[in-house]
Amino acid sequence: MTQTSDIRVAVSTVIFSLRRLPGADAASVVLPLVRRTRDPYEGRWALPGGWLDVNENLDAAAARTLAETTGLAPSYLEQLYAFGAVDRSPSRVVSIVYWALVRPDEAEAAQAQHNVAWFDAASLPPLAFDHSQIVEYALWRLRNKVGYSRIAHGLLPEEFTLAELREVYEAILERRLDPANFRRQVENSATLIPTEQFRTGSHRPARLYRSNHDLELADRGPLPR
Repeated sequence: MTQTSDIRVAVSTVIFSLRRLPGADAASVVLPLVRRTRDPYEGRWALPGGWLDVNENLDAAAARTLAETTGLAPSYLEQLYAFGAVDRSPSRVVSIVYWALVRPDEAEAAQAQHNVAWFDAASLPPLAFDHSQIVEYALWRLRNKVGYSRIAHGLLPEEFTLAELREVYEAILERRLDPANFRRQVENSATLIPTEQFRTGSHRPARLYRSNHDLELADRGPLPR
C-alpha cells in the first residue's frame, strides 16, 4: 500500500527592481531576499513568501506575504509558475510563484525589515530550497517579455527620459544598446507619448515621455532586443 502525506501550498514572489550599486557605472536588476530564521536552511537567504491560508485566494496570498515579509506593495504582480518537485523540500510543498516589479523609489521607500536585504540578480548567494532555479526562470521570463511588451516601463516613474528607459533595457538584457538605434526603435513602436516637459541637469535638457496605455499589443512595432 502506498502511503500519502499532506501536501502544503506556499506562495513566493520574485521582486525585481533597479539599483545603481556602489562603484557601478550602470544600473543592475536587483531583488530582495529574506534570511531564514529556522530549519530547514536556517540562516540561508530565500524568496519572500508564506503559506496559503485555507480561505485565501492566490493573488491575495501573494500580496499579503509580500507585505508581511518585505513591506512592499507592487503595482505589477503576475503569477509566474508552479514549482512542485518531490525533493524540493523535506516535506511535500508546492510553491505558487509570482513575480513583481517595483520602481527604485518604491523600493527605497519601503520600510526596512531586519532580515531582508537586496541583492544583484547576477550574483546571488546560495539560496534555500530551489529558489536559485526559480530566480533564473523569472529572469528568463523577464528578458523574453521585455522584447514584446511594455514591462520595462514598470520599473520607471510615470514620466521618464529615453536615456532612463534605455538604462532599464540594458540592465534587463545585460548589454549596452546603441542610443540612436534605441531611439528609432521605440519611436517607431509608438509605445511612448512625448510630453512638453524636460529634465534639466548637467547635460542638455532631455524630453520626458510617458507610456501610451491605450496602445494595443498588435499595433506596436518591434521593441529593443
